Amino acid sequence: MSQPSIFETEIRDTTIIVAPRGDVSTLAGEDVHAELPGLLDQLQKSEIKHVVFDLKRASYFGSILLGAMSAMWGRIRARGGKMAVCNVSDTGKEILHVSKFDTLWPVCDSREEALKTVLE
Repeated sequence: MSQPSIFETEIRDTTIIVAPRGDVSTLAGEDVHAELPGLLDQLQKSEIKHVVFDLKRASYFGSILLGAMSAMWGRIRARGGKMAVCNVSDTGKEILHVSKFDTLWPVCDSREEALKTVLE
């Protein structure tokens, strides 16, 4: 299996932190679609209950990333888990707002705040 090129992941207790390595536009769609099944498998085969998306290095993203986030949200929500997004650029906040995803997931200033939010 090839090394993931779009996402870094870290697991803290029952939470997986997913961090894009950079901007995720439609140009990265093929890579995201290749990595997403592995992320979803981690949710299915483990004790992971919550997801934090850390967008610190992704000042811009589009529908490809929103689709991946939505897919992970669907898996987590079905298990009673929570999801939060953190370190979102002003452009990213606008994207989340226009797409109304900011009504589904808390948008936090830091990773620690996001972790605290999902564990509440």
